[in-house]
Amino acid sequence: MAKKITLDQLQGEIASILNDYNNSVTEGTKEAVRKTMKYGVDKVKSASRANFQRHSGKYASGWTSQVDTGRMSTQGTIYNQKVPGLPHLLENGHANRNGGRTAGRTHIAPVNDEIQRIFQEDIKKAIEG
Repeated sequence: MAKKITLDQLQGEIASILNDYNNSVTEGTKEAVRKTMKYGVDKVKSASRANFQRHSGKYASGWTSQVDTGRMSTQGTIYNQKVPGLPHLLENGHANRNGGRTAGRTHIAPVNDEIQRIFQEDIKKAIEG
């Protein structure tokens, strides 16, 4: 049964409903970021192992993520803590000492595309309730 309110109470009820919705979307967004970062780290570790398996494993095991939550935002970053400059060089290629060039091995971009798609789906679910 519907709750009866007076016209004077209407503003407060609308504000309460919007506040509850805002809290729900905020928590859903935070959870989507955390879930996506965890999934992304697992996928990029796997892609790194597959592409660079003959190396020591330091590169693949160095992937981690960080989630920063502010008052009005939640942001996630996936990065390699053990060899921070190496992902860019391996993904895009680099110049050699002898003047040649090493071709890049794309292993991060496909993971990025996949986690962006998953994140968008999770955000839609959070907004729709």
